[in-house]
Amino acid sequence: MNNEITIAYIGFWQRVLASLVDTALVVLITVPLMYFAYGEIYPQTDTFVMGPMDVLINYALPFIGVILFWVYKSATPGKMVIKAQIVDAQTGGKPSAKQSVIRYLGYFVSTIPLGLGLMWVGWDKRKQGWHDKLAGTVVIKKNVNV
Repeated sequence: MNNEITIAYIGFWQRVLASLVDTALVVLITVPLMYFAYGEIYPQTDTFVMGPMDVLINYALPFIGVILFWVYKSATPGKMVIKAQIVDAQTGGKPSAKQSVIRYLGYFVSTIPLGLGLMWVGWDKRKQGWHDKLAGTVVIKKNVNV
């Protein structure tokens, strides 16, 4: 029996779906923590940063969580749902911690010019957003053909 593995790059809409799953999970975790830290005032304020717990819960916690998922699982929960993996564009192996940090920070670069770097996934032949290009990663799905 000869198993052949084919690789498909994951496109824009599948990645949007994965992102929505990840966003829902982050909200389910951060909103209760913010209520615990700041009480009823939390949803009623228009303050950009409410304090140190805000920074920890809304910025540091998601950053650490995403990096850990990328390094140890090569995917966030949303990408796991669609059976996608983030891999090194050259080797196909797991992304390094450095690549993961660059990729995360690259989301800001991809988002700032009207989301153009995120939409780039829809036009690129390897379905890379600017954050992928900066980090040297691609998002793939492996299929085993029997």
